[in-house]
Amino acid sequence: MAENTPPLPFPPQQFSLDVMLEKYAKGDEQSADDIYRRVARGVAQVEPPELRAEVEARFVDNLRNGALGAGRIMSAAGAGIEATLINCFVQPVGDSIQGVDDEGRPGIYVALLQAAETMRRGGGVGYNFSAIRPHGAFVKSTGSSASGPCSYIDVFDASCRTVESAGSRRGAQMAVLDCDHPDLPEFIEAKHLKGRWNNFNVSVAVTDEFMRAVENDATWQLVHRAEPSPALRASADLHRRDDGLWVYAETRARALWDTIMRSTYDMAEPGVVFISRMNEDNNLRALEAIRATNPCGEQPLPAYGCCNLGPLDLTRFVIEPFAPLRGGGANKHADFDWQALAERTRTQVRFLDDVLDATLWPLPEQQAEAAAKRRIGVGFTGLGDTLVMLGIRYNSEQGCAFGARVGRTMRDAAYRASVELARERGAFPLFDANRYLEEGTFASRLPDDLKAEIRAHGIRNSHLISIAPTGTVSLAFADNVSNGIEPAFSWTYQRTRRMADGSRETFNVEDHAWRVYRNLGGDVNALPAYFVSALEMSAQEHIAMMAAVQPFVDTSISKTVNVPADYPFEDFENLYLDAWRRGLKGLATYRPNETLGAVLQTLPPETAATADDALSDTLLDPLRVAIDHRPKGELPAVIEKIEYITQTGKVSLYVAVSFLEVTGQVGGEAVTIERPIEFFIPVGQRDESQQWITATMRSLSLAARGGFVARNLQDLRKVSWDRGQVRYGETQRLDGRRIPLWHDSEVAAIAYAIQQILHRRGFLDAEGRQVPSRLLAQRRGGALATHSSGETQGGAAQAHPAQHPGDQVLNGENALPADAQHAFAHAMLGRKCGSCGANAVIRKDGCDFCTSCGEIGSCG
Repeated sequence: MAENTPPLPFPPQQFSLDVMLEKYAKGDEQSADDIYRRVARGVAQVEPPELRAEVEARFVDNLRNGALGAGRIMSAAGAGIEATLINCFVQPVGDSIQGVDDEGRPGIYVALLQAAETMRRGGGVGYNFSAIRPHGAFVKSTGSSASGPCSYIDVFDASCRTVESAGSRRGAQMAVLDCDHPDLPEFIEAKHLKGRWNNFNVSVAVTDEFMRAVENDATWQLVHRAEPSPALRASADLHRRDDGLWVYAETRARALWDTIMRSTYDMAEPGVVFISRMNEDNNLRALEAIRATNPCGEQPLPAYGCCNLGPLDLTRFVIEPFAPLRGGGANKHADFDWQALAERTRTQVRFLDDVLDATLWPLPEQQAEAAAKRRIGVGFTGLGDTLVMLGIRYNSEQGCAFGARVGRTMRDAAYRASVELARERGAFPLFDANRYLEEGTFASRLPDDLKAEIRAHGIRNSHLISIAPTGTVSLAFADNVSNGIEPAFSWTYQRTRRMADGSRETFNVEDHAWRVYRNLGGDVNALPAYFVSALEMSAQEHIAMMAAVQPFVDTSISKTVNVPADYPFEDFENLYLDAWRRGLKGLATYRPNETLGAVLQTLPPETAATADDALSDTLLDPLRVAIDHRPKGELPAVIEKIEYITQTGKVSLYVAVSFLEVTGQVGGEAVTIERPIEFFIPVGQRDESQQWITATMRSLSLAARGGFVARNLQDLRKVSWDRGQVRYGETQRLDGRRIPLWHDSEVAAIAYAIQQILHRRGFLDAEGRQVPSRLLAQRRGGALATHSSGETQGGAAQAHPAQHPGDQVLNGENALPADAQHAFAHAMLGRKCGSCGANAVIRKDGCDFCTSCGEIGSCG
């Protein structure tokens, strides 16, 4: 093993140490070396017993000399906690509420439960929501219209907002929608609404066909296999294509492209993934279809695919950085140890291959996918700083050539190491040499001798290279080297942190290359021209580096192209066309503006303090105080029996809601309120509804603990399904007559029932809106006495018919009428009624008439 240049003899910066100890250290670990030894030991445990000590020593040595694991590996490996070592996954979402759809994808609420479990274990998730039928599609069993994928992304966003993943961070998510989905216009503009989808990155999956249509200003069809509703078909001349897809709309491709670009220009989203290129270049294109990426975009993945990532710090391979400062004048040059980079890459391949066997898998489907293909992602960080230390401008031909050589060196070393592992351990189970090396795959462009080795011995890992963001691990373990493939954004900046005692402390954070230059005696007030930061180069120069490296990356590259606020829109739009023409697999841009603000913008101290105080007040509101878990012991609970009618008959369920007193501050005053903390519905273990009921109640409980239960219930009220409407509850007409209330799904009916429980408790108003903290605190004293007779301790499974005035505990005399099961036969299929919610409005005698409740609407 070649020896890297030892780290320079100056102490690490304090902020890096603090981040390392806060985010990665476990137990009594006090140094990076403590963490390296724990991680190496934990990963090497999957090696054969006779090799463990030797391999562990190799892993420790690699970590000490520039190798890193991604954040989950550095945090959890060898720590004995129930967390995955995998940073991110892609998970499928089908076009059904529960079970699986007719193409084998999990239903929406099954996918939601899978995602919650993945994020709880520490993984981020990417999804393509295009299978979900569009808004206005026909739901045959009910005669209703579907709400579309964007409404369900709202539900996934709410779940993510309340799931704290292992390691105390919130899960990251990526939402992808195909460029021909009928709801694409809504998807593009969804994040324009402040606060919507805050836990998602969003990207449009664009095909080569679409991009050629943009170039030619051709017509583009928005299509789906789901049939449009009769109302939608009546309002437009919709037709079905020969391939079976329904055409919902036709537009000019260039106009749709302009809409995407304008949103990206103004809001930095959606991003664009060039899905055709991702699939054509895929080594396993004969076996899988790529529909989505992980949250940062560097890993195009199939259903249940994973990101198993580990970068190398390129600055550790620079020999005599800033050589002219060391004596010898301008003729002396720094060098780079290419042999060491190759050898460290080879060890990193074994390390990441072992991670696949050492990790905990949130879902068995993820484990099976990883075992069949053994994807890994060796990458790099610190490219920008490395070029600075070598005296090379990032935005130069020499800089791009250096990036390309790094990519080629690591590609060839990684693929050779994987062949060696195949000889030792066997190829990945789905390996087929002919399909793997067929013309057009990434592997088909490897050197001839390496392809011959693959044919002879197989290869252990289907994919091996990925260039991911490395912000926190680079800060914690690499002295804040430039992130991933990026140039440095700023040579120095300040970070203010709120300390445990409530005080604030400001830290100077310095770029690694800048620190090295200063400690070697360089004048940081007159930096040489090769110190070029992200905002000092053009957007095309950013893209040039991606184009230079991408040919050697079998997955993709995560990089943000920074453009100034006054960058012309026409030039901005052309960036994406140029990226597609140059063979990139995706692109993300950032343009600071009034909507987004500037990255790392410096605020005056008093302004920052005011903002922090406002945020603090919000976080201290007892409605917003996060509750990590259900406290041990007994809690006051309300249990109600609800009965509703579906097309298949009557359903009876018990709903239990547990409450907790929470104290916080409003306007500087201490207030105590009662909050729901847990929702539970016991159901039969063989009931086919078990999965979606469990997922719904878990999502709702997490939302309650995060302070978002009112919003989540409103989202659930919008859920529709294809099994017909559900009758539950009553509403009052203007003439005073009470009529049955109809809902578009069982989920919506249960959500309404829970809203009524919380309304009678005083937590929500009659419309399901959140009652403010101060009013809840005022009501609390009198409400305690009223509620006490209807509460149980510990959530005992029994009903209390006289819990509160107006409770609809539907048993005995309050049960639904015996003939309620025939309600569906009495109502004629039609449009949705604004009074009772039934899909039963027809045209009668020239007027809108609801055959369910008798409401008469507009006439003409």
